[in-house]
Amino acid sequence: MKMKFFLPYSVKNEFTANRFDVATLSFVLFLYFCSPMHNPPEILALACRNNLVTEQMNLLHQKNQMIPGSVQYTINRYYRMPQWNVEDTGMVVYHFEKDNPKENYLELRFCISGNVYCKKKDTECDMCQFSASKNCQERIDSVDVVSFRYSPVQLSQFVKPRKKTSVLADEVLSFTHKSSFTKILPLCGKTRMVLEGVLNHSYSDTLENIYINAQTQMLLLYSLDCMLGEKEIDVVSCKFLANEADREKIVKAREVLIQHIGEPITIKELSRKVAINECYLKKGFKEMFGTTVFDFYQSQRMEHAKYLLYEKGLSVTEVSMLLGYSSISHFSTAFKKHTGLKPCELLLR
Repeated sequence: MKMKFFLPYSVKNEFTANRFDVATLSFVLFLYFCSPMHNPPEILALACRNNLVTEQMNLLHQKNQMIPGSVQYTINRYYRMPQWNVEDTGMVVYHFEKDNPKENYLELRFCISGNVYCKKKDTECDMCQFSASKNCQERIDSVDVVSFRYSPVQLSQFVKPRKKTSVLADEVLSFTHKSSFTKILPLCGKTRMVLEGVLNHSYSDTLENIYINAQTQMLLLYSLDCMLGEKEIDVVSCKFLANEADREKIVKAREVLIQHIGEPITIKELSRKVAINECYLKKGFKEMFGTTVFDFYQSQRMEHAKYLLYEKGLSVTEVSMLLGYSSISHFSTAFKKHTGLKPCELLLR
């Protein structure tokens, strides 16, 4: 049986440029596959609207750094596959342990697309600086995953004396909010500009630390600004989502739905496949993706139906059967409800 290895772009280049012996290659593979950083961040799975195939991921660049007395940040830049449909996504993760305060942290995670990675950035590719040239052959379209982790000690500098009433942002900064939570945030233009600065700046050493520290404070400001005035947070009712393993189960559930476009699956079957309680599955799915399991599944089926009808030229009968409908009339009703058109009307366009 043949085995395929998917290495980061940088490893592939290094291996091509230098004739490694077997021992060296084995060591490179060990570092790559055994490193915890190799696992794709869950926010990428959230941001990717279609099914994310881990084996297709090609890591272009990776950086993990701790700024002394400040924030720990991680950057993972992936080659953007043509079939990926990625939506810019932000996430706030508030982790609170009453009995173990040393483990408390606040983490901002972002996934953005539409940027370009230059393979010669470290050698100052002048053509690519500030995206000045579209003709540079060293440019690669990328999907970028960035995370910033703040400690209670660092955040304490921003906390003002407690008032009688406090908003959620105050409770988060002072770690007086008693429940862990995860909240999906919209990415405004200001946030995206800061992230692009983090990805494309030309500073190094001490100046880089100063620059990153300033940018992380701006990201913290914009993220908390989204929560200002909120005395409660919806996701508190889904406390289990504070657990990363449970969030991964919800993401896995979405992948299973996409894989079963033509094989209708019940909530009970889906919950068994991802090993999570049915109630938690429904609540968690709604919180993380902003839609119900059923509505998401129906939307995916109808979008696929449009593709099969309009692009592939299949008949209404064929599409109805492929999507698992018991009758053409049921399929036509569902299709019109989603698109506003009957399947036959789409074919006439």
